[in-house]
Amino acid sequence: MKKFALMATMMAIAMLGMSVASRAASLVASIDVSSQTMTVSKYGQVMYRWSVSTARRGYFTPPGTYRPQRTARMWYSKKYHMSPMPYSVFFHGGYAIHGTNAVRYLGSPASHGCVRLHTANAATFYAMVKEAGFGNTRIVVTN
Repeated sequence: MKKFALMATMMAIAMLGMSVASRAASLVASIDVSSQTMTVSKYGQVMYRWSVSTARRGYFTPPGTYRPQRTARMWYSKKYHMSPMPYSVFFHGGYAIHGTNAVRYLGSPASHGCVRLHTANAATFYAMVKEAGFGNTRIVVTN
């Protein structure tokens, strides 16, 4: 009986350790619409803080907490005149975090709702999502 209790205790400790490790391994992209910034944290440590462009007047970037739904190394928006969307990480229907050539607008609202990044930063984030996996990535959009 003592062996069983000891074994059960050890299993519980191991499982608790695994859940803590999986939470610590999370990749989190926090998009702050009011400051037009995206902060990327890995293992709870800030890795990057980038300027972004979110929705301009008449459009909106949906607030909430999401997981990536799909990725595309290169996507062309069928809704907006085949606009290029390099390194897309889709998080809510057609909304994505992706690269842009319109870098002069980064830091101010300019999109139809997506989160636009400098293409080099989008490539970095895209690679991080691919490495961490969809289940270990969280995207948080706040106003």
